[in-house]
Amino acid sequence: MSESRPPLPPFTAETAAQKARMAEDAWNSRDPARVALAYTIDSRWRNRAEFLQGREAIQTFLTRKWGRERDYRLIKEVWAFRDNRIAVRFAYEWHDHSGSWFRSYGNENWEFDEHGLMRLRIASINDLPILEADRKYHWPLGRRPDDHPSLTELGL
Repeated sequence: MSESRPPLPPFTAETAAQKARMAEDAWNSRDPARVALAYTIDSRWRNRAEFLQGREAIQTFLTRKWGRERDYRLIKEVWAFRDNRIAVRFAYEWHDHSGSWFRSYGNENWEFDEHGLMRLRIASINDLPILEADRKYHWPLGRRPDDHPSLTELGL
């Protein structure tokens, strides 16, 4: 029996937004094993200039990422959707081991299989050094509160 991750394609505006929020919540957990389960066994990724294939590679990548990007907080927002594809824009804040803060901006293109698992993720990301005083994400680590402003509301 195949795994299933509703909502399933084809996506509507409502289900695309739900899928993006579910991804945001999972990534904000900073749990590589949990996040990796949203992808097909042979999922393909391009993350910046790094190319990955498969859940094990994804989990290893995320473990390394969140070891480096501390106090990670993310917001995703749907940009466009059609059939089994969703495009999102995102911004996340984090600091490195020395305490320097960054806001990373990016876009992701997602393609899902018929079971709602992501089989392709293409991410383009840019990092902007920021002062700690310029941070916009101050919720406790974990899920972004429902009443916290979105990227659009924050002017990002």
